Amino acid sequence: MAERKEFKLPDVGEGLTEADIVAWHVKPGDQVEDGQIIVEIETAKAVVELPSPWDGTVARLLAEAGQTVDVGVPIIAIEVAGAGPETTDSPERAAVPAPATAESPGGAGHGGATPLAPPAEAPQRQAVLVGYGVKASSTTRRARRAAPQPAEPVAPAGRVLAKPPVRKLAKDLGISLAGLTGSGPDGSITRDDVQRAAATDTPVRSGYSEGNGARTATVVPGGEERIPVRGVRKHMAAAMVSSAFTAPHVTEFLQVDVTETVTALRRVRDLPEFADLRVSPLLFVARALLIAVARHPLVNSSWDAAAEEIVVRHYVNLGIAVATERGLIVPNIKNADSLPLPELARSLHELAETGRAGKATPADLTGGTITITNVGVFGVDAGTPILTPGETAILAFGQVKDTPWVVDGQLAVRQACTLSLSFDHRVVDGQLGSAVLRDVGSMLTDPVRMLAWG
Repeated sequence: MAERKEFKLPDVGEGLTEADIVAWHVKPGDQVEDGQIIVEIETAKAVVELPSPWDGTVARLLAEAGQTVDVGVPIIAIEVAGAGPETTDSPERAAVPAPATAESPGGAGHGGATPLAPPAEAPQRQAVLVGYGVKASSTTRRARRAAPQPAEPVAPAGRVLAKPPVRKLAKDLGISLAGLTGSGPDGSITRDDVQRAAATDTPVRSGYSEGNGARTATVVPGGEERIPVRGVRKHMAAAMVSSAFTAPHVTEFLQVDVTETVTALRRVRDLPEFADLRVSPLLFVARALLIAVARHPLVNSSWDAAAEEIVVRHYVNLGIAVATERGLIVPNIKNADSLPLPELARSLHELAETGRAGKATPADLTGGTITITNVGVFGVDAGTPILTPGETAILAFGQVKDTPWVVDGQLAVRQACTLSLSFDHRVVDGQLGSAVLRDVGSMLTDPVRMLAWG
């Protein structure tokens, strides 16, 4: 006799209370294996793939794509071979890689949590995903909304042939993929299909369930559009508001002649150590900032209001702001200050690719100490970046472009850019902020200084 088990939404980060169902990879009647990816969820920090905890047959999907679900609420029922009544359980084991643990002194990186140990006398073990989990008494959760009653199985978005960017476009426009006829290969839905649906006179609705009630986004030509704020975008918005209104920001600007840095980059690209790496000006900006931090450690610190202390970190987890379809994220390179230049280049590339693909883990997104935002890739000269919460400084790197410049008393055309440094004025005063910005600019003007100072 088969036993029906219900898989509860696990806590895949530190104290996360809810997640959105992005897409199902299975449907009722499908056979699944232990460790097989069955669903993608989006938390406030990242998109995470969840595996099946058992071998069996999918009985019901208890949550729809687009629905927000509280941690601990069942999301799927699976018929598992064996005897016994229907149970609600958490996975015994799941083949999900654990978030990276901190390697830096002082405990940087906060993504990992020890799985809950089962009581010795318990007949069934209550475990969570390996490498994730809720620490006992470590968080205070808000009151739970009443769990929605499972509805009859519906056709999830995961059953529709469409690429992730098309799914995202449909979600933003409030278009139900299930109601569209695809014009792409094998009947897949394309961006044109979604945009045509959005342009029709009849509103096309896509349900966004929240709690016990359905929340829908409706698009009417010539009217208004409402996009639910969830997941990464919701977390980013809250973090930026908190940072802007708790830390007194000051931003300083410096225009820099980076002609020699551009020349040095061309020479570096020809070195065998960089043969398979993508080398961009961001690499030298990152190295210059890391050296400036070593010269001025206070800029790599945080403000502990509760303890009334400034916490100076003697390691650098370098954050790089990455624009994704789901919003801005800031994954960081652990112990970036200890990496040789080729490894720093590799880490920058891998971090950006992982972030844009939505594969950054909670561990990648926590524990940062100082951040760079490369606004130059968007054709922007400068900005006033907002601090990443928990950090004291953020450096914006503007576009490199031909600029009239005076060299040895003569007007010349040089490669120049603008650097913008925002800092928490409770920790960094104008003199220190200016010194850090000046050092970064000096090293980009003359890359040999990186050898002298590094």
